[in-house]
Amino acid sequence: MTISQQTITLDSLRFYAYHGAEPQEAIVGAWYTVSISMKADATAAILNDDLNGTVNYAKVTEVIKLQMQIRSALLEHVAGRIAESILEGFPAVQSVTVTVSKVNPPVGAPCSAASFTLAVTR
Repeated sequence: MTISQQTITLDSLRFYAYHGAEPQEAIVGAWYTVSISMKADATAAILNDDLNGTVNYAKVTEVIKLQMQIRSALLEHVAGRIAESILEGFPAVQSVTVTVSKVNPPVGAPCSAASFTLAVTR
């Protein structure tokens, strides 16, 4: 077997947070989703069924949760902090793509979500 690509994805993690450019958003808050894809070497996990050979999904989720608790005006800033935290906290991750979405954003028209996606590599 030749392994050509390994991607770990956490899709649509949900958080209630207080991000936004408008002062009212800091008071009322809103629902957000975060999706993350990480390129990492998980060969040891594939071959040995060992959690130490991959990235721990629960620990990644905790890092994201902590970043979502820090208020920011912009989704771009939140995504940047999440990406930086993942690369700093998980040496096995070679690149990460983060999408932060604000559910039902106050944009003056019906909108299911506003999103920002950031891809970074080491």
